[in-house]
Amino acid sequence: MGIPELEAPRTAAGRAGLAALLAAPAEAVVALDFDGTLAPIVPDPEQARAHPGAVAALCALAPLVGAVVVVTGRPAELAVRYGGFAAAPGLEHLTVLGQYGAERWEARTGALSAPEPPPGVAAVRALLPAALERAGAPAGTWLEDKGRAFGVHTRRTGDPQAALERLRAPLAELAAAHGLVVEPGRYVLELRPPGVDKGAALTAFLAEPREAAGHTAHIGGAVLYAGDDLGDLAAFAAVEKRRADGLPGLLVCSAGNADSTGGEAPVRELADRADLVVPGPAGVVALLAALAGRLSAGR
Repeated sequence: MGIPELEAPRTAAGRAGLAALLAAPAEAVVALDFDGTLAPIVPDPEQARAHPGAVAALCALAPLVGAVVVVTGRPAELAVRYGGFAAAPGLEHLTVLGQYGAERWEARTGALSAPEPPPGVAAVRALLPAALERAGAPAGTWLEDKGRAFGVHTRRTGDPQAALERLRAPLAELAAAHGLVVEPGRYVLELRPPGVDKGAALTAFLAEPREAAGHTAHIGGAVLYAGDDLGDLAAFAAVEKRRADGLPGLLVCSAGNADSTGGEAPVRELADRADLVVPGPAGVVALLAALAGRLSAGR
C-alpha cells in the first residue's frame, strides 16, 4: 500500500508550517478540536463518536510528533469516552484539554484534573430552564449541561437560526448577571466563564516544558491546529500570533460535516483563515494518516 498523498496548503504560511512539521516532527504539536473535527456533527451531542478511523490515525501519528492534544469545549472525560482514546496503543502521550482547558486528562496516567466551577455556574444552572421558557424557546431547543458551561442548542428546532437569534439577547443578559459570557457556535449558544477559550488553552499547553530531542524545551516547532466552528477561531488566532513571531503553523478547517440533515457548509470565518480546508472528520482523518505515512517513510 502506498503512502497517502498530502494535499498542499493554499497559503505560503501553511506550506511553510507543513514543511516545518515534516522536517522536525519531534518538535511539532498536532492540536485538534473534537466535535466536527474528529467526530461527525450529529443532532444529539450525546450520540457523537469519533470517526471510525480517528483513533487508528492518531495512534499512527502520535509517536512520531512531539505531542498530540485534543482541545474541546466538552468535559474532558466525555471527549475521552466518546473518542475511544483510553488505553489506545500509541496514544500514551495524548492530552485532552476539556472545558476550554479548565479540565485536563493525560493518557499516560489516566488522571483527570477538574477544578470546581465558579459560583456563577451553579446560579445559571438553577435559572436557565425558566429563562428559556420566558424567552419563548421553540420546541426542539435542547439544553446541554457541561458541568462548567451550558450549551443551548437550536439544531432540532424548526428554524435553527431564527431560534438562535431569538435566544441570544436573553441568554446574554442571564449570563452577564452571574459573571458568565455567551459564545455562539453553529446552532448553539454557550454560557461559560469568561477568559477561557481554545486559544488560551492551546497557548498555555505550548508554553509547558516537555522532553524534545533528549532535552527539556518549550515547543518551538510547527503547530497544526484543526477545527470546524466559531469556537476554534481563538485557537487559529493563537497559531497566527506564533506565526507573527516567526514560529511555523498550519491551520486546518474541517468543513462540510455530514449529519442527518444532509450536511452543512463550512463556517466561513474559519474557512477563510485556514491554510487547508478538508471535507469534515473524514478529511481530518485522511490528513492525519497521510502525515503519519510520510513521517514513517522518512524515518
